Amino acid sequence: MERIMTTKILDCTFRDGGYYNAWDFSPALIEEYLIAMKAAQVDVVELGFRFLQNNGFKGACAYTTDDFLRSLTIPTGLEIAVMVNGADLCTDLGCIPALERLFPERADTTPVDIVRFACHFRELPEALPAAAWLVERGYRVGFNLMQIADRSQQEVEDLARMASECPIEVLYFADSMGSMTPDDAARIVGWLQSGWEGPLGIHTHDNLGLGLSNTLRAHSAGVTWLDATVTGMGRGPGNTRTEELAIEAEALRDRSANLVPLMTLIRKHFGPMRTKYGWGTNPYYFLSGKYGIHPTYIQEMIGDSRFDEEDILAVIQHLREEGARASASTLSMVRDNFTRASHAEPGHRRR
Repeated sequence: MERIMTTKILDCTFRDGGYYNAWDFSPALIEEYLIAMKAAQVDVVELGFRFLQNNGFKGACAYTTDDFLRSLTIPTGLEIAVMVNGADLCTDLGCIPALERLFPERADTTPVDIVRFACHFRELPEALPAAAWLVERGYRVGFNLMQIADRSQQEVEDLARMASECPIEVLYFADSMGSMTPDDAARIVGWLQSGWEGPLGIHTHDNLGLGLSNTLRAHSAGVTWLDATVTGMGRGPGNTRTEELAIEAEALRDRSANLVPLMTLIRKHFGPMRTKYGWGTNPYYFLSGKYGIHPTYIQEMIGDSRFDEEDILAVIQHLREEGARASASTLSMVRDNFTRASHAEPGHRRR
């Protein structure tokens, strides 16, 4: 019997956008947002992370606790998701003890409908047992495969088959480096479909300005869960923009959306925040996408007064040649090396 797949729009603004403001969004803004999402025909809102560690100040959307969610007025029919980093299940604490801390309640007593896990290739085998544990407690589960563009066809197909053995509702892939073209997205969909028969999802980054194009191409190839954020707010260059995807989704689903509350939300809140924090693609992010460099490097350098334009371009070239991936230690090392070198050059300009 042919399976009927329903297209779902998932907005993850407060989860992905929190990288700019430490997940510190006011309850009043979240309430306005929830109303706007319902009107725009968004199906699922991912309101934040559930981080295992509490290091430094972070707002409520870094932990998205059950009590915090219960304090919100959630429109009927709008599904609530939270995300967990797969790395938090791969510590000495162990997968199940970590889950017991992160999800102390069963699903029928909380507002959370869906739990998504963001996993690198190496983390997936250790994190997958989380699916059965959560499903037994009434949650629905999704897994997001990160940095998948780095993997071979065989590796992707093996990952898909591994996931198919677990009670996962949707298997996502993320264009973590923002390096994919629409043809790349369609090809990866085909690889995943070789080992996975359930719903697929896509989460795009907009380094090359192709976030929406990649999302729509993936949809035409069979992906039915589509991520977006308001004005694209998200780490580095940001994501597919919800306001644009909502317009496209009207034709995809034959459902009319009321965009007035969303446009008002952008004018009042997200437009000014975008001016303040500066997300969105630029030539540096474009280069990072072109060369497969993690956008965290670019975001950190843009926010560091020790880097001028020449420095940023030189670091991008260095990372391109070295094939480095983002980590705090690597970024610190590169920054220190270039800072020392620039100070050693007579007459080098500093901002």
